[in-house]
Amino acid sequence: MDELSPEEVKTLHAALLQLQKDLQALLDSTTESVQTVDLDQPIGRLSRMDAIQQQKMAKANRAAHQLRAKQVVVALSAIEKGEYGFCKLCEEPIGFKRLSAKPEAPFCVNCQAKKEN
Repeated sequence: MDELSPEEVKTLHAALLQLQKDLQALLDSTTESVQTVDLDQPIGRLSRMDAIQQQKMAKANRAAHQLRAKQVVVALSAIEKGEYGFCKLCEEPIGFKRLSAKPEAPFCVNCQAKKEN
């Protein structure tokens, strides 16, 4: 794969900034949904179990958004250092198509697949 052109880096930088803004909005909007479920609420047992399950899902989603937000910060820092677009494992260039889909991606497709297996 070829290294990213300056125009591609500029495009991906803008995408990362927008993604950072979107993730922060998501995190701000989910603060309330991860609050502790009040077990003294006068609701039925099934409703309480449903509320606890929804809280667990909201916490998992929030954790995923927080991780992605951290990856965005790392990617923006890499752009500033001139190190963006290279796999953290094999140090080969990450393709523009992959970074267009997931601009915060720290690994190329091959290394990501190895990590997941």
